[in-house]
Amino acid sequence: MNYLGKRLHKKQHAMLNRLTMAVMAIILSVFSSGCVDEETFEDTPKGNLEALWRMIDEHYCFLDYKKEAIGLDWDEVHARYAPRVNDGMTTRQLFEVLSGMLSELRDGHVNIYTSFDTAREWGWQENYPSNVSDTLLRKYMGTDYHMCGGLAYLILDDNIGYVRVPSFGQESGDGNLDDMFTSLAPCRALIIDIRDNGGGMITAAEKLASRFLNKETHVGYIRHKTGKGHSDFSPMKEQWLKPASAMRWQKRVAVLTNRGVFSAANEFVKYMKCCPKAIIVGDHTGGGAGMPFSSQLPCGWSVRFSACPMYDREGNCTEFGIAPDYSVSLTDEDFSRGEDTIIETARHLLVE
Repeated sequence: MNYLGKRLHKKQHAMLNRLTMAVMAIILSVFSSGCVDEETFEDTPKGNLEALWRMIDEHYCFLDYKKEAIGLDWDEVHARYAPRVNDGMTTRQLFEVLSGMLSELRDGHVNIYTSFDTAREWGWQENYPSNVSDTLLRKYMGTDYHMCGGLAYLILDDNIGYVRVPSFGQESGDGNLDDMFTSLAPCRALIIDIRDNGGGMITAAEKLASRFLNKETHVGYIRHKTGKGHSDFSPMKEQWLKPASAMRWQKRVAVLTNRGVFSAANEFVKYMKCCPKAIIVGDHTGGGAGMPFSSQLPCGWSVRFSACPMYDREGNCTEFGIAPDYSVSLTDEDFSRGEDTIIETARHLLVE
């Protein structure tokens, strides 16, 4: 994959970080060995639908939130989809019905994995303007840029550093980050472009964000399910981020976002919102604030769903994304001139 990053959200698998290992241990003990439902369902179309509906009803973490936010009624969803299954349907027809039922959740962390397809909901990105252009990124970056640890960086002609982070699918080493920040140290400000970053490892997002803090900082909250009721949750557990013990950035920084920013990248924006010299520029992020858990249907298909909700430090759920400090979209006029409106706005804001 090149530095531009091509929608890496197709098979993201969020990894656990040090803030959530204890929480996930509790979840695993509750869910028990990969199968969340105590009741046994038959491997029939009806049995698989009932197993899936029950799995989400008892263990998905956003049913109350989405009832309030988008009017989701999970009982009503069952009433609509249950009549659509019958013993005469094909495997692919069953997959289509189950995929449709899960799409009602509007959650990019909810999937069914089969040998022939993957059920997914990408409306968080696909229903909005992309606000990023490979053509423009190639123009800004050219070919004389540096690459390390999954990052690409260079110094723009106005002495502002530019770092492209297309994914958190790999964790940059401390040495990689030290070398990058040493190279960018003469710059008067910095741009971190995470547009279309579909996530990856939370630890990678933490490691990069820690380079912009000088003290341990409260960045949000996390909870876990404690029972089968929609509202059965533990108390809010604070998330704290420690500053890196190595080189840290002390000047202004702008983080560029669009609707393609999801999961661990959404968390990165949450962290950077807490950094005193950071601003967020671009479009609303795509969201994805539920740490996922995997289980299995009677037919053997794997199911992934959000099981552990996360919040910003004001206690707001970020499942549907985070608003930028400065809302900016790419314009046709700028594109025709070969200019990226979001990059140019960030450059202007950083030197005001």
